[in-house]
Amino acid sequence: MRATATWSGTISFGIVAIPVQLYAATEEHTVRLHEIHTADGSRVQHRRFCTAEGREISYSEVGRGVALPDGRMLPLSEDDLARLPLPTKCTITVVGFIDPKGVIPISYDRPYYVAPAAPLAERPYALLVEVLSRTGLVAMAKVAIRSRERKAVLRPYRGLLLLQTLRWSDEIRDPGDLAHLVPAVPLSDRERRLAEVLVQEMIGVDDSVDHDGYAHALEQLVDAVASGDEPAEPPPQPEPAVDLMTALQQSVDEARAARHPTKRPSKADRQGK
Repeated sequence: MRATATWSGTISFGIVAIPVQLYAATEEHTVRLHEIHTADGSRVQHRRFCTAEGREISYSEVGRGVALPDGRMLPLSEDDLARLPLPTKCTITVVGFIDPKGVIPISYDRPYYVAPAAPLAERPYALLVEVLSRTGLVAMAKVAIRSRERKAVLRPYRGLLLLQTLRWSDEIRDPGDLAHLVPAVPLSDRERRLAEVLVQEMIGVDDSVDHDGYAHALEQLVDAVASGDEPAEPPPQPEPAVDLMTALQQSVDEARAARHPTKRPSKADRQGK
């Protein structure tokens, strides 16, 4: 299926302008759960209801508005919104270039593929991909998507530009008192060394297990319930380790056996040395 652009505009940095389009870079694959009436299993509908007229209205009668301080609702038409005095409404404005380590992971939001939208955009687009690849930097930008202005980063990805929106700093919750739930615990050198051995044995991830286990389990549950079978019991939850060193050593042995089936743990490894 041909990809559909979700946004059209221009990347602007310095006096360079690159016409581009954005395409959704991710999609969800899951079993959708619907709201039902538990008494009879029928679907629950959410209808558009006008409180002033006391009747259901069609989608064509629905507009948008904003609540004023005095309680009145101010309607805003599509023409009003089209005149929004916001430079980033149609422009990805690059404000600078930074080391990607300067972006905290918790701020990352939604990713979009960026593609040139006209032949004249191809050369500056390719140049931006190249310079970001060579320098290892990302472009910090601002853009308005879906009626909201966002910070964003532009980075090279598989020969393309990838734009990833960022959350504003006031949208990120402070951990507050949660920090007090992690007390300062003295750790022994043996615990540190054995934990490092475990990390080394677990370096690398098998991409074949890269799937949504919840969606698969939900499909199995639906099949069982629909056929009248007894659903499978969920796997037991892992118990906290009573003896941390024993748990670490067993984890190292299991990880090593999985990666090196014929290799036996050395005495130094067993002692965390």
